[in-house]
Amino acid sequence: MLNFEGKSIILFDGNCNLCNASLNFIIKHDKKERFLFASLQSDAAKEILLQYSSKNLTLDSIVLIEEQKIFTKSTAALKISKYLNNEFKFLYTFIITPSFIRDYVYDYIAENRYKWYGKRLKCLVPSPKLKDRFIEI
Repeated sequence: MLNFEGKSIILFDGNCNLCNASLNFIIKHDKKERFLFASLQSDAAKEILLQYSSKNLTLDSIVLIEEQKIFTKSTAALKISKYLNNEFKFLYTFIITPSFIRDYVYDYIAENRYKWYGKRLKCLVPSPKLKDRFIEI
């Protein structure tokens, strides 16, 4: 099993412009560098997800792996917000909203993200400064 002690892993749709913009936002506001990243299309993500075969995951959801637990959709997004700069931590309070409501909104955005924000032909290539935060296998 891969070990990323003290870090949380975010798996994202590397072809989605909205997802890439969200990833850049997370990087900018993750001052403690808690998060490591991998595109859902990458071999690294496939290797990591093999450890969580009980989950049926698709490319339309952000995935957060934290303390050997896997979170998706709105729960993943809200848990990520908990670790961002102070002004964004408040978003985590929305976790009290029932997940079927949160995930309904999440799914609506996910279904329309390519239409609204476009799609990349290639996954994000991290800058040399950020390369060590992206998981490669």
